[in-house]
Amino acid sequence: MKPSIFTRIIRGEIPAYKIYEDEKTLVILDIHPVQPGHVLVIPKKQIVYFEDMPDDIYQAVWATVKLVARHQKKILGKKYVGVSVVGTDVPHVHVHLIPFDESKEMHTKIDLTKKPNHPALSAMVQRLALKDKNE
Repeated sequence: MKPSIFTRIIRGEIPAYKIYEDEKTLVILDIHPVQPGHVLVIPKKQIVYFEDMPDDIYQAVWATVKLVARHQKKILGKKYVGVSVVGTDVPHVHVHLIPFDESKEMHTKIDLTKKPNHPALSAMVQRLALKDKNE
């Protein structure tokens, strides 16, 4: 299987806005966020379908989802964090966590042709960065 963009980020071949990392998972900002603070939780092992993840990786991904969602709500002051596992854009499991207050915010359409707002992403990574599981 060809390395996905996420595998290349995990290997350090492509830069990313890293929020959190542990032995089995990596969390990065989505460079085309649906809402500010939109992140992706990614297993470090490239697996195409979430239902094919071995149990230990599946559990690690969902533990990271829980940790980061709580952190997003606390830091960003949002009422909810939406969870989405789509998997059609990149052949590597990833969970979208989208902070929002009203349901319409979860479904905001984004223009993927626009250049990423790197100053805003740099500021957000500073706000959301988690050093360890105890934050």
